[in-house]
This record gives sequence, structure tokens and C-alpha cells, in this order.
Amino acid sequence: MDTQTSIALAALAPFVAAVLAPAIHHLLGRLSGYVLALVPLGIFYVLLGFVDTIAAGNSVSVAIGWVPAYGLDLSFHLDGLSLVFALTISGIGALIVLYSGAYLAGHRHQGRFFAFILAFMGAMLGLVLADSLLALFLFWELTSVTSFLLIGFDHARQAARRAAIQALVITNIGGMALLAGAVLVHQLTGSWEMSAVRAMGQGLQEHALYGVVLALFVVAAFTKSAQVPLHFWLPNAMEAPTPVSAFLHSATMVQAGVYLLARMTPVLGGTTVWTMLLVGFGAVTLLWGALAAIKQTDLKQMLAQTTLASLGLLVLLIGLGSTYAIAAMMIYFVAHALYKAALFMVVGAIDHETGTRDITALGGLADKMPVSFIGAALAALSMVGLPLTVGYFAKEEMYLGVMGGDWQLIATLVVLVAGNALLAGVALLVMIRPFLGETVPTPKSAHEAPVAMLAGPILLGGLGVVAGVMPDGVGVLVAEPGGAAILGETVKTHLTLVLDIASPLLWLSALTWALGILVYRQADTMRTLLRRVDHKLGWNADKVFDAAMFGLIRFAGAVTRVLHHGRLELYLVAVFAAMGLALFVPMLTLNGLAWMSLPEELGQWSNKVGLGSLRIYEWGVVVLAVAGLVAVLLSRTRLVAILSLGVQGAALALIFLLFGAPDLAFTQLMVEVLAVVILTFVMTRLRLDDRDPRPFEDLARDGMLALFCGLGVALLLMQVLSGTLDTRLSDLFTATSVPIAHGHNIVNVILVDYRGFDTLGEISVVMGAGLAILALLRRRKKVDAAGKAAP
Repeated sequence: MDTQTSIALAALAPFVAAVLAPAIHHLLGRLSGYVLALVPLGIFYVLLGFVDTIAAGNSVSVAIGWVPAYGLDLSFHLDGLSLVFALTISGIGALIVLYSGAYLAGHRHQGRFFAFILAFMGAMLGLVLADSLLALFLFWELTSVTSFLLIGFDHARQAARRAAIQALVITNIGGMALLAGAVLVHQLTGSWEMSAVRAMGQGLQEHALYGVVLALFVVAAFTKSAQVPLHFWLPNAMEAPTPVSAFLHSATMVQAGVYLLARMTPVLGGTTVWTMLLVGFGAVTLLWGALAAIKQTDLKQMLAQTTLASLGLLVLLIGLGSTYAIAAMMIYFVAHALYKAALFMVVGAIDHETGTRDITALGGLADKMPVSFIGAALAALSMVGLPLTVGYFAKEEMYLGVMGGDWQLIATLVVLVAGNALLAGVALLVMIRPFLGETVPTPKSAHEAPVAMLAGPILLGGLGVVAGVMPDGVGVLVAEPGGAAILGETVKTHLTLVLDIASPLLWLSALTWALGILVYRQADTMRTLLRRVDHKLGWNADKVFDAAMFGLIRFAGAVTRVLHHGRLELYLVAVFAAMGLALFVPMLTLNGLAWMSLPEELGQWSNKVGLGSLRIYEWGVVVLAVAGLVAVLLSRTRLVAILSLGVQGAALALIFLLFGAPDLAFTQLMVEVLAVVILTFVMTRLRLDDRDPRPFEDLARDGMLALFCGLGVALLLMQVLSGTLDTRLSDLFTATSVPIAHGHNIVNVILVDYRGFDTLGEISVVMGAGLAILALLRRRKKVDAAGKAAP
């Protein structure tokens, strides 16, 4: 398999698996999780084949023709950054699919869940591999849609539906910002490819619109990666099944914003405003999420809030932008993905086997769930950042990145130490409280989880330790190629297992561990104080969102009541008034009526629009059309008006036929016959009054509106006829209808090929109208039947 095929398959294979997942589950039942896990495992294996190439400083690009006429390619780019993200997504994704097979065993919608989770994985893989900004946006929005389906998977619960809608609304705001930013970057640089834009260097920063581009990309990233104040959707997403939480928080959607900021660093980074925004919001999110985790007693919520903190930490490191900070970001991303996925899986196992995940209602589970305890311990030690774990090196590298005498760096260092200490305290709580101490009775008799649910925590927790004892490999395979892809320059790391007692980094780590132990011991007191503060404040971002949505819905309802009042008559008045304005305003604006003061021009028109010499049967058709029009105006009953309108329409069809447009004449005739039949049928079945009495003011209004629109159409046509006929379009149809569309009937070719979507839309409108009429008739029939049965 060649390189291009491998990357394309890695990006698109999950979508194929998603389509087949329900059928595979239906055929294989409990074994479907094992079979479907082979798809991300295969992707992981394929991507591993690029490790040596990428570690050597190379990159791989693939372009598939997407819309060649507009120069758009579905392009993919594999470098140190995208490879680390893609390996993390596919590797953890394989364990998540395997875990889901056991966690949701027996669920009646398990096949649907597999389809959603695989599509979610495909969207994220496509996002990190995409090189085209438009492809990036496409996959970005797919992550929002698939996460909506996964968060709201248990759609029978109102809380799940609310969380799904909230996540969709917030992340779609970012999606629109990303689209606007992508279009603006294309306009400023002339390229859709991010690799080409990065190759231009920081020239975009010198443009007057740099601030706008920066704001759009930052908003997109902050909504996806849940930075304060756009953070509140992420904890609510815990309404999703635990496998979704494990995948969402470790390797997928919430990391998309981090990836976007890292990817755009060569183009937008390095400026004062970039650093202030990312470091400032990242620091606030780090502390906010860490403190919010202490407030919780639900294990999933505790881990969710620590994800907020970790995302803030990653954004902060990207904002710093130094080689040490970027290397720390890459290492911490991997460390966080490993321990967070493992801990979520352990929490899911606890909930699955005990019936609760409240930390105050758990204890002594180590004897009954020893393997789960080992997985939790391995992951938590990496979260604490102890030596011999990959989390330790991430912490060391980030502290090294802010060493210095600048007061801003000192303040950042204080935030990092405080944030890491709080995270360490939460890690100790998750590891110790449920498993050690006295045994606490639980709703279900506790026992060890199935093997498929244990594989993930053990493998991921163990990998965090293996990576911790191989720092050189972490530096060469993760930090250096990833950092080089972000900064566009060589990045070197100096990770070592040697503990230097004289190094301030070791003492900072020791301070972090000591503060983490203090947080663990005082967690209950801190929780009480933080909840009191929440109670005093009363409002939070989540409540503001609810109030905003409630106000939006009320406003939409008020607008609907004003604009959609149910009076068809007024709808038509508005439509034709707008039509008249659309006809006259451009002509007046463009001085299109200046010819009215020139009588000789009128003479030219009379030559062009005059009837000329007509044959007797042609005069007969004209008289028939006029008679139908007069009959419509003078008719006293609805039925006569409908029939008269049909006569006028049939006469118009005959005019088309006589003057060389048989296809158009046939279409017109069919439409008229259908309209007369349907209107007559509806009038008789709905038992409408024979007459439609109307006051004089309505007749005057409608008459003036009819004259206004009719005069506008006539004047516009005269204006067109007074000009020179441009035949370029008709010449194009004549020249291309046979060789391109393979049709000799040009009218048919225009309808089916050149304006095929327009024709499809018209057919859809007719079909929709027919369905609406059918529904009205059936409803009337039911009402009549109910009325007869009532006596």
C-alpha cells in the first residue's frame, strides 16, 4: 500500500466502519466490539509505519481532487503534530470501542452507538490530518454533530438532550468563526492549504486584518476546548455514556481547539496579543477547572473538571510559545490522554459494577476490584507527576519553560504550580477514596469488571509508566517532531531519569507534590467552602446560557406570532409588495426610467412589443387569454374564478405553442390542469363557501398591488427588449448540450442538467404542497368522522 493510500484510508476508514457497524453488531452480537476495534487498531498500525519518517524531520502530503474546477482538494498532511494526535486518537479509540462492547452489552441501541463512536473517531482523525482549511472546517463540524449524537445518546432523559443541545450550540458558534477565519485567510493569502499558509511565515501578522483573523480562530478554539467563559458545556457533556466521556476528554473533540491553536502558531503566534490571550485565558481555565473538580463528589464530574484545567494548561503552554513550553505541551498532551482515558474507564467500571460513582459512597473496593485499582493507581500517579511516569517529564518541561526573572513568568510559574497541585490532589482522591479505607456498602454487589473493560486502564496506565522510563524515546518521537511542526524550527529536549538534587525543577516538583497531598487531606473542607461561594454567587455561566436560550426562544416565538400570523392573504400582500419593490427600485436607482421623457424611444418600443400582423387563430388565442383574465376579475364565486384562471393559463400555453416553444407550452398546460384540479378538489372537499365577500378597502389594496407588479414586469421587459440581445448563454447551451449533456432537446437539457438542482427544488416544492394538501384532506375527513360519531 502506497503512502498516499495509507493516509487517505486512515482518515476515511472509520466512516466506512460506522456505516457497517449496526449490521456487524446485528450479526455478531457481543463479539462486535472486538471486531470493530480492529478498525482503529489497523489505523494505528498503519500510522506507526510513518514514525521513523516523521521523526527524521520529514512530512507526508496527500491531495485528492475534491472540486477541481475551483482548485479545491481534499488534502491531508502528516507531520510531527498530526501524527502524535492521530496515533493517540486511533490507539485510544481501539480500546474505547473494545470497552464499549462490554459496557453497553445488551443495550438495544448498541449497534447505533458503535456507528456514532466510529464516525466521531473518523471526524477527529480527518480534522488532525486535514491540510485544507475547508476540509478542516468540514471535519470540525462533523465532530460537533457526532458528539451531539453521542452526548444525547440516552435521548429519553431530558438532561442528556439538554447537554447535547448545549454542546452543539456552543461548538457551532466556534464552527462559524472557524469558517469565517478560513475564508478570510484564503482571501489574504490566496491558498486553502495550511501547509502553504505556514510556509509564508508571519506575514499575515503585518496585515491590518490580523486582529480579526486571530479573534476568529481563538473563538473557534476556545469554544471547542472549553476555555472560560465558554467552558460550561463540557462538564454537562458527562450525561453521555462513560465510553464517550473517556474518548471525548482524552483524545477527541475537546483537544480540537488545542490542535487548531498549535497548528496556527507559525502563522498567528508570537505576538503580544496572542500571548496575552492564550496565557491569560489558559491560566484562568486551569485554576477554575481544578477548583471546580474539588467541589464535586461525582467521579465523572471530578474528572471532567480536571479536563477543563488540563485544556487551560495546554492553551497556556501554546501561548508561551517557547521551545520548552511547546515540548511540554506535546508531552503533556500524551500524558493527559493516557491517564484521563484510563481513569474514565475505571470510573465507568466502578459505576457499572457498584451502581454508584459518588466518591462519598465508595470505599474499600481494592479487594473486590484489584485490577481496576491497579489501572487507577498507574494512571493517577502519572496525573500527580511522580518520577518514572510520563506526567513527571511533562511537568518538568513546563516548569523549565517559565524559569526566569521576569515577573510575568514568575506569575505564570505560580499558576502552574498551583494548578498542578490541585490536579494532583484530585488524582489522589480518585485513586484512594473509592479503593482504600473501610468497605462501604454499594447499591450493587461490587465485583471486578469484564476483561474488555479492564484492558484500557491497564494498557494506558502501564504505557504512561513505560514512557516514563524511556524519556529519550518520548523526546525523539513526541516532543521534538511535534514541536518542530508547531514552531517550524528544530526543537531539542533534554529529558533524563537522573534526579539532580540541586535543580530548582526538582524542588518545584516536590512543592507540587506536597501541595497536592495537602489538597487531598483538606478536600472536604475546600469542597464546603467552594460550594458556599457558589451559593453566594447564585449565578454561573450555565445559568446564563439557560437564560439566554430561554430569551431567544421567547423572542423567536414573538417574531413568529408577528410574521406567521396564519393569514394567507397578508402573506401574499407582503410577497407581491416585495416583488414590486424589487422590480422598481433597481430601475429607479440605476436611472432606468429616464427614457420615459423621450417619446421617440416609445416609438421604438412599439415596434418591438407591438402585436404586428397576427393570423386569425392567433387573434383567437389572444382574445381567449383576455377573456379568461376578465372572467377572473368579474367572477363572483370561487369555482368560476378557478376555472377562469385555468382558461387564461391554457391560452398562455397556446401562445407558447404557436410561437415556437412546445415544451414550455406542454409544461404550462400540465401545470394549469393540475392547478385547476387540485384547487377544485380542495374547495369541494374542505367545504369552503362558494363566495368570498371582501370589503372595498381590500379590493382597492389588492387591485393597486396587482397594477403595481404588472406595470413593473411590463416596464422591465420593455427595458430588456430595448437593449441589445446578448446571446452568449444561449450559444453556450447550443454548443454544449450534445457533447456535454448528451441531449438534443436544449430545453430538456437546461432543465435536467444545467439547472438540475433548481428543477429538483421545484419538484420538491410541488411534492411538499401535495403532501400538505393530502394532510389537510385527511384531517378534514377525521374531523368529519369524529363529528358524525359524537351524537
